Amino acid sequence: MSFFRDVNLSAATAGFVAVLVGFTSSVAIVFQAAQAFGATPAQITSWMWALGLGMGLCSAIPSLVLRQPVMVAWSTPGAAVLATAGLAGGFTMADAVGAFLICAALIVLVGATGWFERVMNRIPMAIASALLAGVLARFGLQAFAAAQTALPLVLLMLLAYLIGRRLLPRYAVPLTLAVAIAYVVARGQFNGGAVSFELAMPVFTAPAFSLAAFTSLALPLFVVTMASQNLPGVAAIRAAGYGMPISRIITLTGVATLVLAPFGAFALNLSAITAAICMGPEAHADPKKRYTAAVVCGGIYVLIGLFGAAITGLLIAFPRELVLAIAGIALLGSIGGGLHAALKDDAHREAALITFLVTLSGVVIGGIGSAFWGVVAGAVALFVQQYGLSQKNTP
Repeated sequence: MSFFRDVNLSAATAGFVAVLVGFTSSVAIVFQAAQAFGATPAQITSWMWALGLGMGLCSAIPSLVLRQPVMVAWSTPGAAVLATAGLAGGFTMADAVGAFLICAALIVLVGATGWFERVMNRIPMAIASALLAGVLARFGLQAFAAAQTALPLVLLMLLAYLIGRRLLPRYAVPLTLAVAIAYVVARGQFNGGAVSFELAMPVFTAPAFSLAAFTSLALPLFVVTMASQNLPGVAAIRAAGYGMPISRIITLTGVATLVLAPFGAFALNLSAITAAICMGPEAHADPKKRYTAAVVCGGIYVLIGLFGAAITGLLIAFPRELVLAIAGIALLGSIGGGLHAALKDDAHREAALITFLVTLSGVVIGGIGSAFWGVVAGAVALFVQQYGLSQKNTP
């Protein structure tokens, strides 16, 4: 099988780092969302089962078929919306599952009709690159902010990365991760007691449908998933230079959510943060072989689904500072590449800079995150600056 010929240490490490970053940075929000609907421990485990299998299979299989790094994740802002609305509205788990199914149907609709891809095709590359850089730069800032509470660890990781880039550039991130793990284990900061080995079992919940759940859960979940997850996800794909069938992948995530929603899969979508890790040059020197990083990532997600409690315990056993630092370090190349692509064209520079700053700000308006508002602000700036100039300059 060509996968085993193409995969190498840096790709496998990129896949692991993507899971480590994506999972540990937001799993607490997913737990909170499940608990907001009165989930039992068995139902929370079922959520991990459904989300792990959904993300894993939707990442690994398309990556193998397309030989491109397709990265699918759960909707972190969607989980935040659910956690807030669930507590405020007094909704049950059945109400939540009904909302998941409606959201999934809407995702299938915009994917199958190609509406979302047509919108993305009208966004200039400079704006899309600035959007991606703004999303990723927050992780870069958090990496160095972690030095406030773990200065020796962060400095050691940064030094290991710089030495790795000088001596073994292809393996700089694996080297950094290995040094960090050795350090926290030697210091007794690895919480191995959080690991317990047991198979996760799915729990089926019959859906219930209501107008209140539709307006308070389903629609907000759909909007934030498309605006705050799929939008930067497509930007990550295009910034990396891949020509994927976006509409078909969006449709796939919607269908997978439909199938797994009764077991707790609230919304699957394209990833941006973890995608940048697996699509960057640190994952593999050959862009045509970076799909292997996504396959490794998908495989680990499947294991999370099957062995939910054990893998969850393993991943959250790492100190938070290690996770933040390795995320920022692994994304340095993608952040730099996004900024270069965003700012190199004089005609689009200011609009791209506005997109970058609004996205980086993290502002939330009307429950919609800064990724969407960054694109809106950049598009408005570009319109004001560029509209009518071509006609005026035409003799």
